[in-house]
Amino acid sequence: MPATFPQTMLAHAQARPDAPALREKSFGIWQTITWAQLAQLVRHLACGLAQAGFTRGEHLVVVGENRPRLYASMLAAQSLGGIPVPLYQDAVASEFVFPINNAEVRFAIVEDQEQVDKLLELRAQCPQLQRIWYDDPRGLRNYQEDGLTSLDQLIDAGRAHDTAHPGFFDTEVAKGNEHDVAAMFFTSGTTGNPKGVVHTHFTLLDRATAGKVFDKLTEREEVLAYMPPAWIGQNIFSYAQWLACGYIVNCPESASTVTIDLKEIGPTYYFAPPRIFEGLLTSVTIRMEDASALKRWLYKTCMAVARRVGPALMDGKPVSTLDRLKYRLGDVLIFGPLRNTLGFSRVRVAYTAGEAIGPDLFTFYRSIGVNLKQLYGSTETAVFVCLQPDHEVKADTVGVPIDGVEIKVTDSGEILVKSPGLLKQYYKNPQATAEVLTRDGWYHTGDAGFLDATGHLKIIDRAKDVGRIMGGPNDGAMFAPKYVENKLKFFPYIKEAVAFGDKREKVCAFINIDFDAVGNWAEKRNLPYAGYTDLASKPEVFNLIRECVEQVNADLAADERLAGSQICRFLILHKELDADDGELTRTRKVRRGHIGEKYQVLVDALYGGKSEQFIETAVKFEDGRTGAVSATLKIIDVRTFPALKRAA
Repeated sequence: MPATFPQTMLAHAQARPDAPALREKSFGIWQTITWAQLAQLVRHLACGLAQAGFTRGEHLVVVGENRPRLYASMLAAQSLGGIPVPLYQDAVASEFVFPINNAEVRFAIVEDQEQVDKLLELRAQCPQLQRIWYDDPRGLRNYQEDGLTSLDQLIDAGRAHDTAHPGFFDTEVAKGNEHDVAAMFFTSGTTGNPKGVVHTHFTLLDRATAGKVFDKLTEREEVLAYMPPAWIGQNIFSYAQWLACGYIVNCPESASTVTIDLKEIGPTYYFAPPRIFEGLLTSVTIRMEDASALKRWLYKTCMAVARRVGPALMDGKPVSTLDRLKYRLGDVLIFGPLRNTLGFSRVRVAYTAGEAIGPDLFTFYRSIGVNLKQLYGSTETAVFVCLQPDHEVKADTVGVPIDGVEIKVTDSGEILVKSPGLLKQYYKNPQATAEVLTRDGWYHTGDAGFLDATGHLKIIDRAKDVGRIMGGPNDGAMFAPKYVENKLKFFPYIKEAVAFGDKREKVCAFINIDFDAVGNWAEKRNLPYAGYTDLASKPEVFNLIRECVEQVNADLAADERLAGSQICRFLILHKELDADDGELTRTRKVRRGHIGEKYQVLVDALYGGKSEQFIETAVKFEDGRTGAVSATLKIIDVRTFPALKRAA
């Protein structure tokens, strides 16, 4: 039985040498790599790394989009007993310094010129970084840097080494065992330096296999890999489960072609964080606004049926014959074409994870016939902790503990997990390891939640973020900021939201409009604007967003526990929240504490009763230049609603 990723890869190559393992779109044409070809490529890369001096237990940094030769590079490092460390390709150079120095990295394999430039920029801060190999040579012809060569040259060197030492590769792969370290993933570092999460071959393969069994995955699945490989969510689906199942992973040509590639491939197994599903729904909303009156009426009518009976049909629950016929007609006219437009025609299982998804957004996809489910896990748990079984899917839970997982909830409401997929440690950080792992093997998730009567886990928020309203008519009411933010983000006009209210007498919020959706809305109303800041300051946009916020308040009022979290005041930020400005993590999670400190003057204005506030903010552009954006922001008061009492 294969115990490591390279051993698993070789088993596929032996059993199904001509079956496709990877596809990559290049110049508009899909190129296929078989398992046998992959095994040969990994052999040559591993021998090349060994010839360059890469040793067992050493770390190899890998930076880039999802590319077959980068996947093969990770397998090559693991074949030698090394540890691949994927880093976010959209991070700025300074964000690489800590991981590279912390892991004492000497060798790096990157995708293209952009990543080469970043690593060359920080060489003075990382003097041990000796060798850099690149996959895409465009723009690098005239680079004359010590230790910088192409991946082709590494492969050529490896081929020569393999010829001279024919048994070397197989011997090295055979040395590996399941408890060897397989990979290290750096957390997003929302509160200081990121932590290196160390996983073994066993932890990753065990959880990948548990997910495979749970959803009956086979080698016939098709997956589109387009999220950052440094995010363990993408890594587990397109690397660990790819090798555990032997299915086909498809790599898009570029970020700009993902939508087209999604339709061409028609994946059967799909995974994305909520923001991707939010973006797809926004694109649908924009297209429907541009449609004829008849099509808008038809969409609205069919979606009303879908919302009423679609989730029940997905869960195999009884539905009246008339409703079933109405839904079938809607499927022919609207839902089927819509799934095809989104690229979901063949999806058998779709998952969302990374952060909580709004119940309304979640229900939309299940209403139109997409088997979207939620899972619960983290980098430290190798992702798979709870999954939603087919026909037992709830919008407000994240499923049941899967094979091998135990869950308990502390008196304070924090969720603890025991699982075969738990991290080995935080690299060079025993204090942090001791804080999250108990002596008897329980992992502190930091999430607040509870198990409902059917055994499904419900997440309320991060334990540290759940607060209380203090003072005013809602004194003592629970405040769950992420829940409120997700309710707001269901609306296509709202891209991001940051809610404040802990230890305050009321809830206030910052809102980022979705520039594409609101821009399209403005153009249809002949409302001119000169850019994001100008559009965000329009009185008509304030009214549009106020309607969204008041609808959220009405929904919150229907939940007795969360009625006190209704938003009393909001403002629309003058700029989009950006990871390069430290406002979001690389996985697009809001850094609420940092934003509160950075925009303290705006928070004070919201709670100080002001009607407007001037703000000037430094920003960083993609090319590295810096600048400033300033505006006088209007502060809007919003209607709230009395809590609806539950019937006795």
